[in-house]
Amino acid sequence: MFTGIIEEIGKIKRIQKATEAIVLTIDAKTVLEDVNLGDSISVNGVCLTVTAYSQSEFTVDVMPETIKASTLQLLTVGSRVNLERAMAANGRFGGHFVSGHVDGIGTIVSKTRKGNAFYYEIQVDPELREFMMLKGSVSVDGTSLTIFDVRNQAFTISLIPHTVLHTVVGDKQRGDKVNIECDMLAKYMHQMMTNKSTPGASNRSGNMKDLLQQHGFTN
Repeated sequence: MFTGIIEEIGKIKRIQKATEAIVLTIDAKTVLEDVNLGDSISVNGVCLTVTAYSQSEFTVDVMPETIKASTLQLLTVGSRVNLERAMAANGRFGGHFVSGHVDGIGTIVSKTRKGNAFYYEIQVDPELREFMMLKGSVSVDGTSLTIFDVRNQAFTISLIPHTVLHTVVGDKQRGDKVNIECDMLAKYMHQMMTNKSTPGASNRSGNMKDLLQQHGFTN
């Protein structure tokens, strides 16, 4: 489990390609302070397991399904990546619940500066768009962000100067691809409302939907 608060930006040092999988070696510092073999580290929003490490780098395996479902397939030597260690049980919770399981890839269709902030409009597939809610949360390349607008098949996020400087999202331009993880609570709620495979689930889903509508959470 992660929070979407990026700890540092790492850099891809080596990419070893197998038949379908890849092995990434990443230069880092902060996330290595208390690292152990088998620890989980989020790389651009993808939860990966540490298989080797030193004082200045760590190695992770990326399986075929993860490669297909994320932008890790686009990385090259020298690429900058967002890094975050799994949340400690006694740590502060600063962002939102992020699992590190990417739901899909979004495409930046516009980047606009307004004052000291940058607004990004990101297009996603229709099945992801239904989880986007005004003022709701979304993970973009592992960064916890707030949705400021939702229209058609796109949503808009805003980056403050700190986020621009300390995450790779600030590097992104129009046409770039980003990893998207929808809000976990929204996905669970959607599953509860639509799952009819379990006896009694239909009635419970209807009651839950009525309750949410009463409080303005659904149309």
